[in-house]
Amino acid sequence: MRSGAADLALTGAPVWTGDRCSPWTDAVAVRGDRIVALGLEAVREVTGRHTREVRSTGGLVVPGFQDAHIHPPVAGRNRLGVWLNELEGREPYLRHVAQHAADHPDDAWIIGGGWAMEHFPGGTSRKEDLDAIVPDRPVFLMNRDVHGAWVNSRALEVAGMTRATPDPSDGRIERDPDSGEPSGTLHEGAAYSYQDRFLPTPTRADWAAAILESQSYLHSLGITGWQDAWVSPATLDADTSLAESRALTARVVGALWWDRHRGLEQIPELLTQREGGAAPGFHPTTVKIMVDGVMESHTGALLEPYCDGCGGHTDNVGLTYVEPDLLAAAVTELDRSGFQVHFHAIGDRAVRTTLDAIEAARRANGRGDLRHHVAHVQLVQPEDVPRFRELDVVANCQPYWAQLEPQMDELTLPFLGRDRSERQYPFGDFVRAGVRMAMGSDWSVTTANPLEEMEVAVTRVDPENRDNAPFLPEQAIPLAVALAGFTSGAAHVNHDDDAGTVALGNRADLTVLDRNLFAEGSGPIGDAQVDCTIASGVVVHERPSS
Repeated sequence: MRSGAADLALTGAPVWTGDRCSPWTDAVAVRGDRIVALGLEAVREVTGRHTREVRSTGGLVVPGFQDAHIHPPVAGRNRLGVWLNELEGREPYLRHVAQHAADHPDDAWIIGGGWAMEHFPGGTSRKEDLDAIVPDRPVFLMNRDVHGAWVNSRALEVAGMTRATPDPSDGRIERDPDSGEPSGTLHEGAAYSYQDRFLPTPTRADWAAAILESQSYLHSLGITGWQDAWVSPATLDADTSLAESRALTARVVGALWWDRHRGLEQIPELLTQREGGAAPGFHPTTVKIMVDGVMESHTGALLEPYCDGCGGHTDNVGLTYVEPDLLAAAVTELDRSGFQVHFHAIGDRAVRTTLDAIEAARRANGRGDLRHHVAHVQLVQPEDVPRFRELDVVANCQPYWAQLEPQMDELTLPFLGRDRSERQYPFGDFVRAGVRMAMGSDWSVTTANPLEEMEVAVTRVDPENRDNAPFLPEQAIPLAVALAGFTSGAAHVNHDDDAGTVALGNRADLTVLDRNLFAEGSGPIGDAQVDCTIASGVVVHERPSS
C-alpha cells in the first residue's frame, strides 16, 4: 500500500477510525481513492513533494458520514423553489411565499415545501392564507415530514376537488367542519396523488440540478454517501446520468419506489430499473416500501387505537398501505430477486407487520446478506426489539426526532397516551439488545446535519433548546455508538463495505471536524463544524477560513 507518494495527508488531529479493536490513530494518507497509510510515522514515509497536507490542530478526523435515509432530489428541488425549512411560523412562511411569487411572476405554479405542522391548529394549514397572497396561481407546498400538502383554492380548482370529492383509500382531504369543503391540507395519498397527477413534470435536467444542489449542501456537512429513500423512474434517470458523467461525487444507493396501489406484477419493472439504472457510484439495488403513515396525522399504524387527546380513545388505528399477506409475499419475492428492502414503519403495528414479513422471507429463502432495514421505528413494542437481531434486520433510526418539541408535545403525546409515549425511539433498547443500527436524517423532513442528529441521540434534547428536559433519557446512546450509526452503520446498510471506517485499503471517504468531539470541554456536538470533506480521495468541500 505504500509504494509511491501519497496525494493527500491528514495530520495534526486525532483520527477516530471506527474500528472497535483499534479506534484511534494520529494521521491518514491517501493515494488516488484509497487510504494507504495510518499513523504519523507511516504517513511521513509516503509523503512526497507533491503530497497535499491538510493539518487540523485541535480537530478530529472521522470516516465520511453516510446517511441511511434521505431525499436529495425533492429537497434540492425545494431549495431551488420555495424552501420553508429554515423558517418557523405561519407568518414567516406566508412572507416567503409572497416574496417568491413576486420574484417569479412568470411561473405558472408556486411549488416547494418545508412547513411544520406545529404552527397550525391541529397541524392543518388553510387555503385562505395562501389565497390572500397568491390568488391567481396554484400553490402546492409539501409539509416538512412530506406526508401532507398545503394548497390554495386555485390548486383545488385545478384538481376539481370539492365537498363531493371522496377521500382516497390511502389518505384524507382535510375539510371545513361547517361547509365540508376542502380546507387546504391534503394528507398522505391525497397529496401524493395530487403531486403525480397535476403538478408540472420536472425534466431530467430539473432533477439533475436538484440532486447537485443537494449534493453540494450535503458535502458541506461531511456527508460522502447516502441512500435515497424514494427513487422514481424520473429521479433514477437523473441519478444515472449524473453518475455516468462523474458529476455524482457521493456514493449513492437508490431505493426504488414500491407502488402501494399495485402488487407483485411490478417486480419485473423494478428488476429492469435496477439493471438499467446502475452506474459507477450509483446503485439502485433497494426497494422502498411504505408500510404506514405518521403519528401526527394519525395515519401511523397502531396495534391499539389512538387516544382522543382528552383521556379517551378513538376507533382509529391508522393506515396500513400494504396489507400483511401482500407485504409478506412482496418481501419474499424481492428477497428472492436479490433486492434489499427499505421499509417505512412508524407505528408499532407497522413495525410488527414488517418484521413478520421479513420472517416469512427468511423462512422461504433462508438468510442472505441483503441487509433489510426498517426506517423510523418510532413506536416499538418491547417484545419486538429483540426480533431485529434474531432476524438480522437493521434499525434505521432518525435520531433528531427523539426529542421533546412542539410537534411531539401537541400532536403526538396526547394521542398516544403515557404507556405508548414511553416506548418511542428506543435506541438504548436496541443497543442493549445487540441490534445493528444505521442512522439517517430523512432530510428535508428535519436537518441533514449529522452532528446535530448525533447530539440528540446522545442527549435526547433539542440542540436549539438545550435547557429542555431530555426525552426518555434512558434511551440515550453513547457518542461512539451514534457516530458509528452515521459511518459504519450507514455504510453497512448501503452495502459499502470498503467505507465507514478509516482502514488501510478502504475508500478514502473522510470528514475533518474543527474540534475533537470526545475531548472534555469541546462543547456541544451539534456546534462542531466540518472543515473538510473528502469523497473517494477528492476534496469536495472546504470550509472558508474566517
